Amino acid sequence: MSGFVAKGAVAGCLLALFACGSQAPANDPGGEGLGLRVLVPPNQGQPSILLFTRTSGFRHDSIPDGITALEALARQNGFGVTWTEDDKQFTDQVLTGFAAVVFLSTTGEILLAAEEAAFERYIAAGHGYVGIHAAADCEYNWAFYGGLVGAYFAGHSQIVPATVKVEPVTHVSLTGVPSPWPRTDEWYGFSVNPRPEVTVLLTVDESTYDAGQGTMGADHPVAWYHLYQGGRAFYTALGHTSESFSDPVFLGHLLGGIEWAAGLAQ
Repeated sequence: MSGFVAKGAVAGCLLALFACGSQAPANDPGGEGLGLRVLVPPNQGQPSILLFTRTSGFRHDSIPDGITALEALARQNGFGVTWTEDDKQFTDQVLTGFAAVVFLSTTGEILLAAEEAAFERYIAAGHGYVGIHAAADCEYNWAFYGGLVGAYFAGHSQIVPATVKVEPVTHVSLTGVPSPWPRTDEWYGFSVNPRPEVTVLLTVDESTYDAGQGTMGADHPVAWYHLYQGGRAFYTALGHTSESFSDPVFLGHLLGGIEWAAGLAQ
């Protein structure tokens, strides 16, 4: 059972923490020499997650907001968060200390072959992966990662309002998510529809916005989860904007994905 607080408490918790001005780590896209920074130590008996924000391509302005939001969620829910942009931390010894690794808008080629192999072993050992937004826009030459994330980024719309629909499934990341869910974001399209290989959680209705280069047609998944080669993988395409990370509905969705990937919820 999860030791996290109910989703309904997320909004008040976040407002209190944001008011305190929680400081995100310094921005270093290269990730050289950063090592590991413990942002929130876990409460006794609770797990820690590793937050990875390395980029070698486009870097989202919302990354610091995402770091701050995840730090706030951790403080209020008792789990730990350690942050890094240093790919050298992807070793068996380091990774084993974390219940899940969160890729927050990572882009481009971000891991070397030995680091990729360590991460594959980590997933095979039953650990979790969470991908947020541009986590689908990295490691295009690593087949394992493509299967883990579920589908690679292929194009996107402008930042526009659209209508999100909840699939008829039960999952902790859907707690408190309305259907339909009117939301403004940059809407990703993917190189393939992941539905045959994953359980889709959310779709976006292309009739409610101009999908542009991100079009996928009548069935356009934007969040999903699956078991993959021994581990758990959750991905949400939402989260391009800074405003996303002060939206309690989105943060409840994200918290549920972390809970599930870390093995704290079914």
